[in-house]
Amino acid sequence: MSETPSLPASLTLVGAGKMGGAMLAGWLAGGLDPRRTAIVEAAPSPEIIELCAARGLALNPAEPPVSEAVVLAIKPQGLAAAAPDLGPLIDPDTLVVSILAGKTIADLKARLPGARAVVRAMPNLPASIGRGATGAAASPEVTPRQRDRADALLRAAGLVEWLDDEALIDAVTAVSGSGPAYVFLLAEALAEAGVSAGLPAEIAGRLARATVAGAGALLDAEATEAAQLRRNVTSPGGTTAAALDVLMRADGMPALLREAVAAAKRRAGELAG
Repeated sequence: MSETPSLPASLTLVGAGKMGGAMLAGWLAGGLDPRRTAIVEAAPSPEIIELCAARGLALNPAEPPVSEAVVLAIKPQGLAAAAPDLGPLIDPDTLVVSILAGKTIADLKARLPGARAVVRAMPNLPASIGRGATGAAASPEVTPRQRDRADALLRAAGLVEWLDDEALIDAVTAVSGSGPAYVFLLAEALAEAGVSAGLPAEIAGRLARATVAGAGALLDAEATEAAQLRRNVTSPGGTTAAALDVLMRADGMPALLREAVAAAKRRAGELAG
């Protein structure tokens, strides 16, 4: 039996906004040593200031230490400006974990010449509440031990899937990175359809929201495949079957989602340069 991946002995988090702050909370709950954790954040929120004071984390130390791992959680467009200050935090043995959308491993190495072992990760919005889905790819220099450390860090935000090819990050972006917006659109459209069917807008909105959230929770709780769950709630000749006949026709939901994911993947590639 393999050992459970453990968190790094020391860590510097660069960027403690909504996503970085949520991940930090998960790491601390998982046993990260606050005395060996530094936070670099230009505009720390009151919550981060309070957390650092309460737990003894170093917030914006004058000389941030070289840590076993550095996690980059700043806005992607801020990388160029931040890179000169990040250089001293990274040596050839440092594990760099980046959740900067669109920034490739080559981009990161070019901006941070000291970086060798780099993990590029693409989380999604639910990672901010510990229910995310993340795709990750590692540079060849990442050791098995460093990959375990990165895995432990990313699993604090939810599911992690490791990719053998960094190029697949664009597909991850299109499926799970952008995916929450597709689900939110489903709830929005279902509520609008309810209004068209005669329901008051507030009731339709609450029913649609609870239906999407409840179905997602059931999907998470059950080991059953999504297709089988769909079949389980579809009685032959019933109301659900009538609706699915529309949604699953040749130009229906499956075809639209394939087209949408292809468009998102294509755009992700363009943005990554």
